[in-house]
Amino acid sequence: MEIPLRRMKVQQQGRIKAVKAKGELGRRIRDMGLIPGTEFIIVGRAPLYDPVALKMKGFTLTLRNSEADFITCEVSD
Repeated sequence: MEIPLRRMKVQQQGRIKAVKAKGELGRRIRDMGLIPGTEFIIVGRAPLYDPVALKMKGFTLTLRNSEADFITCEVSD
């Protein structure tokens, strides 16, 4: 099943399917290592659900929901 990164729950695992951001934002997201095929797990969310923290490639990364909206993920049911 494919869903936006923003809709994933804590402890849910996924794989990046696509990054739909263009321009500078798209480049910045890809520079952080968020490229198609990358596996990750959601490790936490702030009290108001923004930002989201994910662990991938041995480090933890936080993203604003406005950035996470551009990332489509593949998750298992």
